[in-house]
Amino acid sequence: MTATSLTPQNAALRACAIWGLHTRDLTPLRAHATSVYLLPHTDAVVRVSRADQSTEIQRAVDLTRLLAKQGLAVTEPLDVPQPLDIDGFAITLWQHYPQPDGPPPGPEHLGRLLKQLHALPTPPIDLPAYEPHVSLRAVVYSTTALTPADRDWILGRSDELLDAYAHLDSPLGHGLIHGDAYPGNTLWDGTAARLSDWDEAAIGPREVDLANTFQGTRFGRTPAQLRAFSIAYGHDLTNWPGLPVLTGLRDLHTLGTFIRRTENGDTEAATQLTFRLSTLKRDDHTASWATH
Repeated sequence: MTATSLTPQNAALRACAIWGLHTRDLTPLRAHATSVYLLPHTDAVVRVSRADQSTEIQRAVDLTRLLAKQGLAVTEPLDVPQPLDIDGFAITLWQHYPQPDGPPPGPEHLGRLLKQLHALPTPPIDLPAYEPHVSLRAVVYSTTALTPADRDWILGRSDELLDAYAHLDSPLGHGLIHGDAYPGNTLWDGTAARLSDWDEAAIGPREVDLANTFQGTRFGRTPAQLRAFSIAYGHDLTNWPGLPVLTGLRDLHTLGTFIRRTENGDTEAATQLTFRLSTLKRDDHTASWATH
């Protein structure tokens, strides 16, 4: 990761100054893999990501502009020069979609959006092939937040899953995938939903976009919600032999952010990282994980 002397919020403030935006009442909305801030007087949100993600973020901006023109309900970037590279951060500006009180969009909304996405032609954008665990393995190799034993276990488990992934069939075929599709990446826009967070878009097996919702049983997703998701998409992965491979890949993938946060001194992330590792090592699929 590129070293930086700025906090994500200060980087957001500097980006807004470059864009000529007022920053009065800049409000943090989320701080996880990406930090998100609301500009209430501009009806926009600022996303602050790592500078080493600039290529992916530029691709996400270009792709969402194209998908919006094709009629897919995506979160849309605003018409400013972006991303900005500021002292180790890549910063983008997006339309704000105010979220009402009450439940977020259910999995069925994601199912409908993915059905529309997977029906679109391959976009004229240079998208990478989907490669699981590239970012995870990089952080596992470089971090000081893991014991040698935990590092070896994660890499060994990753090797097993990547080998299994390489031998999967794909009944749904390969094409444009979101790459990080799960109900938490949908936002209300009135009574409809939009699909957000396109940094991991790629060309890959479409089952990848469906499997993450099934992995959500670790966060309380119910059989009824999984059925609603599958009905909305028009395909059910439940009995597909490759599903445990994809959910296993996703389980490990989620460790990456917690490893980075632990290395930066986040004690809550360290506790969750330890808990997730312990459940994975004993092959426990019933323990509930925290969402952040």
